[in-house]
Amino acid sequence: MSADQRQTALESLQCHFTWDLDRTRSVLLLLRDKLEDIGSEEGHRWLGHIYNLRGFIQHKLGLHDDAQRLFNQAAEAFHRMRHADQGPWLVVNYGNLAWLHHHLGDQEQSQAYLSQVDALMEKYPPPSQGELHAEVCAEKAWTLVLSGGDSKKAAGLFEKAAEMQPDMVEWTTSHAIGSQRFHLRKIRQAMDQDPENLYLAVLYLEKRGNTGERVGDEAREFARKNLEPLSRSYQAFRVLLWVYKKHCSVDEAIELAEEALSKHPDQRFLKKFAALCYKWKIIGQGKDCPSQETMNRAISLQKDVVSLYPDSAFKKKINLANLCAKSDLHQAEAEQIFEELLQTDLEPAQKQILYNAYAKYLYFDRGDLSGSIDYHMMAAEIPEESKFQRDSIRVLSRIRDRGQDPRCPEIKEFLTKLHRPG
Repeated sequence: MSADQRQTALESLQCHFTWDLDRTRSVLLLLRDKLEDIGSEEGHRWLGHIYNLRGFIQHKLGLHDDAQRLFNQAAEAFHRMRHADQGPWLVVNYGNLAWLHHHLGDQEQSQAYLSQVDALMEKYPPPSQGELHAEVCAEKAWTLVLSGGDSKKAAGLFEKAAEMQPDMVEWTTSHAIGSQRFHLRKIRQAMDQDPENLYLAVLYLEKRGNTGERVGDEAREFARKNLEPLSRSYQAFRVLLWVYKKHCSVDEAIELAEEALSKHPDQRFLKKFAALCYKWKIIGQGKDCPSQETMNRAISLQKDVVSLYPDSAFKKKINLANLCAKSDLHQAEAEQIFEELLQTDLEPAQKQILYNAYAKYLYFDRGDLSGSIDYHMMAAEIPEESKFQRDSIRVLSRIRDRGQDPRCPEIKEFLTKLHRPG
């Protein structure tokens, strides 16, 4: 096979390297931490997919030996889960390995994996020409969901996979989860098929609460009966805390997180979620000042979280600075954290997040309106469409419309230029 033919063959593969998964380094590091936290939570069903995605991330981060190790672990996990050495579930995995060896310059090994993909496709063809195999549909859908891709496309792929192989309960469940904002009935049906799925059960509670049902007592009972398995479930526990916040109270969410953490003190995501609950209580709490004991616990937890997630600590450091700013004993520390972040080499999207956060800090915690305006402008002018940019533009527009600040003409001119095409 010529180099051009090999390149064409590689580009036609269905695998992580061809699924438009380009992400910034900071997003890749966040996703890597998330996958490590999910860990064995869904391992009995998705472990092979987790290893495949982690391997791709390590490759994108330049850690090629780790990538190969994880791709090999993915193949082993599929062997264990499917109780077979070969099957269509290896199409994506072999495609990943073909691309990895291509990038490493080992074209002979890359060709070997291309041949294995061809053999699998011949032995296990999709139902019709031009269609993806059910196993490929499911893995692509799962990958899109976890990596922040097109959720509508992912839901469609899960639906196709479930239609082709309705006995694969996790695909039906995942389709229901992907459609959960719109189809409460689908979640109920999926629960009947997958009654042990805690994540699905918590999503069902959340969705019912969003429609106006009172689900607080049910959430408390659910947590009481399932705290041990919930404490090992990254996704289910995260959603349950949101349900507690909205339908019970933030204090009860804190108590639940602390109880889980006391039973599993080495589970880092439980520490992260406990810190999040304290943040809910302290940031934006109005005039009700928390006790110094609460402040100290919140700051201590957040410092632990920063140290536990060294590769994805950017937003966590902003959270720490915001918490410190609310404590009389830690205000100098807040300023120091922000100053260090402002001097860090950041991606544009990160700069926008930081400038928006620092603008709020200057206004609410330092009483510096002019400085706050400067940083809201800096956030707004970064060409990244995001909620942070929209928030800064909204704040500036409100100041302009009130017409009381001496910088209103400057803000008006800035916003006019910002919205001018070209």
